[in-house]
Amino acid sequence: MKKLIKNGTIVTASDTFQGDILIIGEQIAAIGLNLTENGAEIIDANGCYIFPGGIDPHTHLDMPFGGTVTKDDFETGTTAAAFGGTTTIIDFCLTEKGKPLKDAIKTWHKKSKDKAVIDYSFHLMISEINDQVLDELPSVIEEEGISSFKVFMAYKNVFQADDETLFRTLLTAKELGGLVMVHAENGDVIDYLTKKALQEGKTDPVYHALTRPPEVEGEATGRAAQLTGLAGSQLYVVHVSCAEAVEKIAEARSRGFDVWGETCPQYLVLDQSYLEKPEFEGAKYVWSPPLREKKHQDVLWNAMKTGVLQTLGSDQCSFDFNGQKDLGKGDFTKIPNGGPIIEDRFSILYSEGVSKGRISLNQFVDLTSTKAAKLFGLYPKKGTIAVGSDADLVLFDPSAERTISASTHHMAVDYNAFEGMEVKGVPVSVLSKGEFVVRDRQFAGKAGTGQYIKRAKYGEQLGTAGSSKVSI
Repeated sequence: MKKLIKNGTIVTASDTFQGDILIIGEQIAAIGLNLTENGAEIIDANGCYIFPGGIDPHTHLDMPFGGTVTKDDFETGTTAAAFGGTTTIIDFCLTEKGKPLKDAIKTWHKKSKDKAVIDYSFHLMISEINDQVLDELPSVIEEEGISSFKVFMAYKNVFQADDETLFRTLLTAKELGGLVMVHAENGDVIDYLTKKALQEGKTDPVYHALTRPPEVEGEATGRAAQLTGLAGSQLYVVHVSCAEAVEKIAEARSRGFDVWGETCPQYLVLDQSYLEKPEFEGAKYVWSPPLREKKHQDVLWNAMKTGVLQTLGSDQCSFDFNGQKDLGKGDFTKIPNGGPIIEDRFSILYSEGVSKGRISLNQFVDLTSTKAAKLFGLYPKKGTIAVGSDADLVLFDPSAERTISASTHHMAVDYNAFEGMEVKGVPVSVLSKGEFVVRDRQFAGKAGTGQYIKRAKYGEQLGTAGSSKVSI
């Protein structure tokens, strides 16, 4: 039950230092130099960074979409996450109009029961606001520990909510201590552009991107931010992909609005040209928002460096190329949206960010773990290396290199979006609550050991409950 990690370089969002870490049970018991402990297993971390376990705030495991279901469930998805340095995920519960919110939560508990190898929590989709929903939300927060709510501004006639629903959700979140998340694209305009493209016989995968231009993401982001300011509430914009959306978030933050932004590794290293691959290969890269022209990548990197964007999610939503993505042959609107990202989030940000000087080592920790822990009510139990925190730790070799490939990844899906990409920096061993999930790059975990985590209200752990502002 005791482990002593020695000779590593400990890295948090604010500090980098040499030190040893004593783990007793599930928690960090001591941090210091030359620690000793009778009966403790000694783990040599020489040459490695020791990071807080990654927190992926944006996953879709075992999720129905477009007549099929994502390939990775809570077992394969969390196993892949662990190999990638992630020790906590937050998945999305999809609700149905007219049905109790708790029905959706029960469904997601059933999907995850006895499967996860790391800890997990849920966000909850809000598709309508009425007396029934308003009556349920307080117990969703207090009893279920779900304090973040997602509103879709896109996917017309499927997920899309109207502006009244978004605004009332913002007002309710302010009152109850929740954080509202938005998928920010103008679904009405996308619906028009999509129908027009199909009428003109434009059916290839690239038209998925061309019918969802950056302007529709920028417009929706700006609209959501303005409504947040009007409500005096708090907003988290998921999967930001373009300069237009970054600009609106920066503007809102400069005006003092409580607006936060997330991007994903696919938008940092892939671009719209991937959707033009022949033999329908472009379908592998269909997700929403779509990949953008390469010029947007520098904007996103700079936004992370300067703090305009604060987190990196994966938006994990995997579908096989054969048998699922190919449902859209001859009609890009029938290609299931999403990609397999969860395993490579950590390594891509380190390799392309830290190794290439785009972000600092401490910013890397903040983006992959700490900020998400603070925003989503997990801190300081998760997201940092401190006495009393869960012993969720990653021993990371910054000099190791690997080639990303579907032939070696741990996701259940039949392709990898980053196939052939060389990355520098590899998670060697990963501990969840003091137990190895990955040890020396070999799986050491067990399905069902991951626990459901109830989260605090927005800002509560920072002493700002009830305020529409939070200093992080």
